[in-house]
Amino acid sequence: MNLRAHHVLLWGLFIAGLMVMPELVSKGTLRTMIFACYLAIFAISWDVLSGRTGYISFGHPFLIGIGAYTTAILSKRFDVPVEISIPLAVVVTMIAGLIVLLPALRIKGSYFALVTLAFMELMYQLVQVIRPDLTGGTRGMSGLQTLTRGALNGYYLAASLMSVLAIIAWLLMRTRVGTALWAIGMNEESVRGSGLSTTRLKAFAFLVSAAIAGLGGAFYVHYLGSIAPRALFDINFLFTIIVAVLIGGAGTIIGPIIGAFFMVFLLEWLRPWLPGAERYFVYGLIALLLYMFQPKGIMAILAGLWVRLKRVTS
Repeated sequence: MNLRAHHVLLWGLFIAGLMVMPELVSKGTLRTMIFACYLAIFAISWDVLSGRTGYISFGHPFLIGIGAYTTAILSKRFDVPVEISIPLAVVVTMIAGLIVLLPALRIKGSYFALVTLAFMELMYQLVQVIRPDLTGGTRGMSGLQTLTRGALNGYYLAASLMSVLAIIAWLLMRTRVGTALWAIGMNEESVRGSGLSTTRLKAFAFLVSAAIAGLGGAFYVHYLGSIAPRALFDINFLFTIIVAVLIGGAGTIIGPIIGAFFMVFLLEWLRPWLPGAERYFVYGLIALLLYMFQPKGIMAILAGLWVRLKRVTS
């Protein structure tokens, strides 16, 4: 079996496992998996930009929030059908993200991270004070149209969306453009010296990242049926996205999915003992220990186990 067929088989098994999962778990677990799927989408979005190029973004909820608020305002305030408001939300996210954050791509290192963090905080403040009749102010909006009813339908929608976006991102990152983005993360000066436009490459990565984030945010808000600035622009939300990528395996696409499911189920497991924000400290400690043990994440651990298994069976 060649490498391409091997990858197709693994993706097929992964999707098949997702599709049969409702037959194996309870409705409560299914709802937990819905949130894991959406977190995985946000983690994939972050991984496309930061996991590949090395430009660590602390402002990703800014992009998710634009997509979520755009479709919420259009559908709630202007009665735009969701089949139109969601694509418009993705377009608005890409445009607004380029206008606001693209100049930050000329900044490197911690300065880029701080600038993106500032934009997230700015978005959090603006949605509360500018046109609260549209955004709902500090209370947000409720009674939004939902796309599905019941945990089963909600799960199939979330899992299907996550799978499609994951495969598209994975295929995209296996192209020459994906290789160039990876090279930027390794040594941007060498890429620039080879004649490639690093600005265009980073802009492309940012557009793809913004599109995934906007689409995920739009579907997520129509799953919840409500939106609130405190939930979207919370530092714990940002922290969860980044940690999911790091412990799963940055730059791998499938790693962030594994990390997202690990994080969500870990948080749910800790909830009975630590119902408050304390559980974020515990999972942060667990994530730190795992990251110290294997900086390349769970994917590297699984790859190592697979190599050992092949040696034993051969």
